Amino acid sequence: MAFGIKRQELAAWKEQVARGEIAYLTHFWIDNRYPGITSVTKVGCADQERLERWCTDHGLDPRYIHRRQPFPHFDLMGSIQKEILIQEGMTDHVARFHL
Repeated sequence: MAFGIKRQELAAWKEQVARGEIAYLTHFWIDNRYPGITSVTKVGCADQERLERWCTDHGLDPRYIHRRQPFPHFDLMGSIQKEILIQEGMTDHVARFHL
């Protein structure tokens, strides 16, 4: 279950993804399959080759990309989520979602 984001933020993320940009959307999230995980960052890009390169550049396996159209994305969770958000200068996400 996702919560903690505004409709406007989701719309902006979808627009960026559709344009082929790398876009980040962090939200609170609860899933019993992942105990202790309280948020997820969806890194999306409609240009799947670009998204695959992004994964590789960050040491992540592109096989785990959710290739759902029209918004392909990679889910970041746990310590790697915080690490990558900091690398990408998204410290506002880190603070807002208590990472």
